[in-house]
Amino acid sequence: MFETFKTTTLIAFLAVVAPGCVGNLETALEQLTQARALSSDLLVQFTKTADAGNRAVMADSDEAATAFSREAEEAMKVVQRHIESLRPILMALRYSAETDSLEEFAQQFAEYRALNQEILGLAVENTNLKAQRISFGDAQQAADAFRDALDAIKRSGAGDRWHVEALVVTAVAAVREIQVLHAPHIAEAEDTAMTRMEKQMASSETSARDALQSLASLTPPGLRSQLAAATAALDRFIGLNAEIVRLSRRNSGVRSLALSLGRKRMLTAQCEETLRALQAALDKRSFSGTR
Repeated sequence: MFETFKTTTLIAFLAVVAPGCVGNLETALEQLTQARALSSDLLVQFTKTADAGNRAVMADSDEAATAFSREAEEAMKVVQRHIESLRPILMALRYSAETDSLEEFAQQFAEYRALNQEILGLAVENTNLKAQRISFGDAQQAADAFRDALDAIKRSGAGDRWHVEALVVTAVAAVREIQVLHAPHIAEAEDTAMTRMEKQMASSETSARDALQSLASLTPPGLRSQLAAATAALDRFIGLNAEIVRLSRRNSGVRSLALSLGRKRMLTAQCEETLRALQAALDKRSFSGTR
C-alpha cells in the first residue's frame, strides 16, 4: 500500500517537474547555439570592417575610398548590434567568464571604432592624392606653358641674345626646381621638413620672377605678348603650387596610413585575440554545462 503511494507520488512529481527541466535545458542549449553563432559572426564582421578600412586607405580614387569607407561603417554597425545581442544571452546563461570577455571586446571595439572613423575620414579626404594629381596635371601644364612662352622669346634672338638665353634658362630652371619638390613634400609627414621645402620653393619663385623682370627690359615690343603669357603662366603655376602645399600639409593620406599601420594594427590584434578567446570558451561549453 505504501509502495503504491510512493510510486504514484513520484509519477505525479515527474509529470509536473520533468517537462520544466527539459524545457529549461532546451532553452539553454538554444541560447548556447545562438551565442556561438553570434561570437563567430562577430569575428567575421570585425575582419570585414578592418579589411574595408585598409582598402579605403589604399584606394586610388575618391570614389573607391568612399565606397570602402561605407563598407567599413556598415560592418562596424553589425559588430555593435552583435555585441548588444550577445550580452543578454551570456548573462542569461550565467557565463561570467564569457561575459567578461565580451565586455573587454566591447571596450576595445569602442576605441577601435573611434580610431577607424578618424582614419576613414582622412582616407576619404585623400588630400595627398589630390595634391599629386594637381602636380602631375594642371601644375605641369602651367609650367610647360611658362617654358614655351619663354622659349619663343629666346628663339627670336631679341636684344642681348646670350643674356636673354641665360635669363630664360634661369627662370625655367627655377620653376622646375619647385616641381621637383612636389613629390617629397606630398610624401613628407614632418612639418619641419615641409617648411624647409616651402622655403626652397619661395626662393625659386623669387628667382623666376627676378628673371622675368630682367627680361622685360630686353624684350622688344613685338614679343611683349609672349612675356605677358609667361608671367600669366607663372602666376597660375604659383597659385597651383600653393594649393598643392595646402593639400599636402593636410596630409590625410600619410596620416591615415600611419594610423593604420600603427595604432589600428595594434587594436585590431587585441580585438581579434579577445574574440577568439570568447569563441574558444563557448566551444568548450557542453549540454550539461549550460547552467
